[in-house]
Amino acid sequence: QVQLVESGGGSVHAGGSLRLSCAASSNNADTYCMGWFRQAPAKEREGVARTSRDGTTIYADSVKGRFTVSRDNANNTLYLQMNNLKPEDAGMYFCAAGTHTYCSTNRPTYWGQGTQVAVSS
Repeated sequence: QVQLVESGGGSVHAGGSLRLSCAASSNNADTYCMGWFRQAPAKEREGVARTSRDGTTIYADSVKGRFTVSRDNANNTLYLQMNNLKPEDAGMYFCAAGTHTYCSTNRPTYWGQGTQVAVSS
């Protein structure tokens, strides 16, 4: 079982930046792939970005060029740097983890509780 704890959410104006963090309880095959999802009110949860332990990254088209996902494998921590935020980026952001299957299917095994991001226009 992997526990994921997010932090770093908040409220910013459009064009602003936030950095989310996710601390994972373990560093093993179950956290080979880690990433972020988000969910806005009345919308489905969508994948934002994910990265494998060897550094392969995948981004949703809507965030390419604005968001950067990275991880500190030594400290079992995942990050999401979000720049030039737009109102449509607002929502609950969830950390996710799983084996290599997650990276190829975008279907994680483990989820965090989420951290809220608000973006005002």
